[in-house]
Amino acid sequence: MKDASYAVDASARSEDADIWFALPPGFVALPLRELAAAGWQPDSTGGSFAGLGPALRLARLLLEAGTVHCCLGLHADDEGRGGPLLAFFTLAWRRTGWAPRSVLAARAAAGAERPEDIAMLDLPCGPASLVQTRLTAPLELGLGEPCELLQLTAYVPCPDGERIAIVSLATTAVAHVMHYRALLLDITRTVSFDNPLSAASDDVSGED
Repeated sequence: MKDASYAVDASARSEDADIWFALPPGFVALPLRELAAAGWQPDSTGGSFAGLGPALRLARLLLEAGTVHCCLGLHADDEGRGGPLLAFFTLAWRRTGWAPRSVLAARAAAGAERPEDIAMLDLPCGPASLVQTRLTAPLELGLGEPCELLQLTAYVPCPDGERIAIVSLATTAVAHVMHYRALLLDITRTVSFDNPLSAASDDVSGED
């Protein structure tokens, strides 16, 4: 992954962009709003959306939670039988009352439910925190039997001290916790609240 090239998403050049980050190869953006809207549309053909039910419900849940960007990650399991490993990457915003950024990061981590591990981070863009948890997949997703999820969440306060960017990876591949933890840390180190593209070429990515 270190030698892979990156593509710049069109949204990274938007004048309204206020956060940038880079994702390694293997992630594909999902159109959350379009998926959520499709889930509410009547289907006169008798169920063309039936197979997408879990994805449509997930899109609605993510939007309700303030998610503004979502990607599906697909990577080969090079430590097992070589099968595919799935993960969801999300970016959400949380507005807060003003406080120093280090305080906001600590408060966000302290408010996590049943964390397995909490770490404070010193990123290029400022202080942040990382929370590792395990939870059961929501019944709304329609995955059938109870399914354990590994969730890794980084809380990255904005320079204005009034908002927190919530960067998360969730996967059912709970045995690969160290791999996904390292992956999320790599992603958070690319987070910037200042446009990094002015001095970058088109083979280095930024997304908002």
